[in-house]
Amino acid sequence: MKSEKEKMLAGELYDPRDPQLLEERHRARILTKAFNDSRDDQGQERKRLLGELFGAMGKGTFIEPPFYCDYGGNIVLGERVFFNFNCVILDVAAVTIGHHVMFGPNVQIYTATHPLDAEQRRSGLEAAKPITIGDDVWIGGGAILCPGVTIGARSVIGAGSVVTKDIPEDAFAAGNPCRVIRSLGDDTSR
Repeated sequence: MKSEKEKMLAGELYDPRDPQLLEERHRARILTKAFNDSRDDQGQERKRLLGELFGAMGKGTFIEPPFYCDYGGNIVLGERVFFNFNCVILDVAAVTIGHHVMFGPNVQIYTATHPLDAEQRRSGLEAAKPITIGDDVWIGGGAILCPGVTIGARSVIGAGSVVTKDIPEDAFAAGNPCRVIRSLGDDTSR
């Protein structure tokens, strides 16, 4: 029989009130609070806290506090990732972020989802779908990435967009719902 964590990571319905999951979320709260309460002159301490929080973190990652996440351990960051102020990652499933990715302020990344059926929702069970962001992506401020999306390498997501479907590589996409506005593949202004 699978544990609730195994179900969660497999994208199956699981019980978020499971003691192991409650403890892991509590640990993430302690680490993010310490990070968010740290001062600018505590760079080494911030790096240590983030290294303890994330599943993996590449060199040159910089996060402006405050930052929030559910577990932290399901987040893998490439090199030189930048998060501006007040970003949130609900990392119930894997969140994989490539190299040289930038996030504007207030970006929200949601892997968590809930049943559409009201009775099933009342049970308290939830599920999750992983999110993948390719290299050299820029996510504009206030954007929301919904469960299960992939953002292709070198793409730009406009501020305030709600990404509900995959975005291909080399695209500028924006809106609610987010859609491709134009290709960046032939953009000579880069």
